[in-house]
Amino acid sequence: MSGQGQGPILIAGQTASGKSGLALRLAQRLDAVIINADSMQVYGELRLLTARPTQAEMGGVPHELYGHIAAHQPYSVGEWLKEAAALIEELRQQDRACIVIGGTGLYFKALLEGLSPVPDIPDDIRSKWRLYAQENPGELHRILTEKDPALAQNLPPGDLQRLARALEVIDATGKSLLYWRAQPNRPALQQTPRAQLVIAPERAELYRRCDARFDRMMREGALDEVEKLLALRLPFTLPLMRALGVRPLASYLRGEMEREEAIERAKTETRQYAKRQMTWQKGNMIAWKWLDAQDMECLEPNILSLI
Repeated sequence: MSGQGQGPILIAGQTASGKSGLALRLAQRLDAVIINADSMQVYGELRLLTARPTQAEMGGVPHELYGHIAAHQPYSVGEWLKEAAALIEELRQQDRACIVIGGTGLYFKALLEGLSPVPDIPDDIRSKWRLYAQENPGELHRILTEKDPALAQNLPPGDLQRLARALEVIDATGKSLLYWRAQPNRPALQQTPRAQLVIAPERAELYRRCDARFDRMMREGALDEVEKLLALRLPFTLPLMRALGVRPLASYLRGEMEREEAIERAKTETRQYAKRQMTWQKGNMIAWKWLDAQDMECLEPNILSLI
C-alpha cells in the first residue's frame, strides 16, 4: 500500500501497553517501516530490560533507530529528531509508509512542534562538560548558577545531564538555553501525520502487564544484562544507567538487598513510570485518538480503520 502524500502514523502509549504489537500488525498490512521513539530502546545494551523487540518480534518488518547507540554515549532528543526526520523524509520519497512508535513523549513533541534552533555543539566542548559531570558532579549546579542563574534556578542539582547540556550551550554559543528556547522552533515534519494514536489500557490491567513482563524479563536473563552493563564501569549519570530496573538489580548484584526486594522495587519503578507517562500524555496528547483494551479488541478485525 502506498505511503506517498501521507504523513507518518504516530503510536504512543505507556510501557507494556501493547503499542508495539499494534504497530507491527499495522506495518505488516501497510508494508511500512517502524521507527523507534523510545529513549531507552536506542541503546544496544539491555535489550531485555528496555523491552527492545527481538528479530522474531519484528515479524519481518524493518525497524529503525533500535539499538544503534552504545551505552557510553549520551543521546539527546535533538539527535533523535535529526535521525527520525531524515528517515521519515527518505521513506516519503520512496513512497513507503512509516510508523513512529514509542513511549518517550518529548520525542513526539519535538517531531510535531520542532526544537529551538540551538546551534550544533562542537564535539570537544560536549565531551569536556560530559567528562566534567562524571568527575565533578557536585560542581555543575554551582558553575551554572554563576554563569546562568535564571536557568540554574529551574534545574535540580542532581540532573547532571541537563546541567551539562546547559553549560555546553553557554560555552559554545555564549548564550543561555533560555535565549535559544525563546527563538522560533525549527519545523521537523513536512507532512501532517496520517494518524496519532495513544494506547491506554485501564490502569489495573496496565500494572498487571508491567509486573508480568518484568517477571518474563528476569526469566530470560535481565540480571545477566545488568551484570554485563555494570562490568563496563559506566557512570550512573548516563541515560541508560537510569533504565527501569537497573538500580535495584545492581543493588542486588552488589549484595545490598535481597533478590525479591530488588524485583519488587523494579516492578514499582515500572508502574510509577507508566503512571507518569499517562499523566504526561493526558496533558500533552489531548487531540490524539485514545484507545483502551476494549477498543483494540473491537478494532482488531479491521485494524486499518484506525488510520
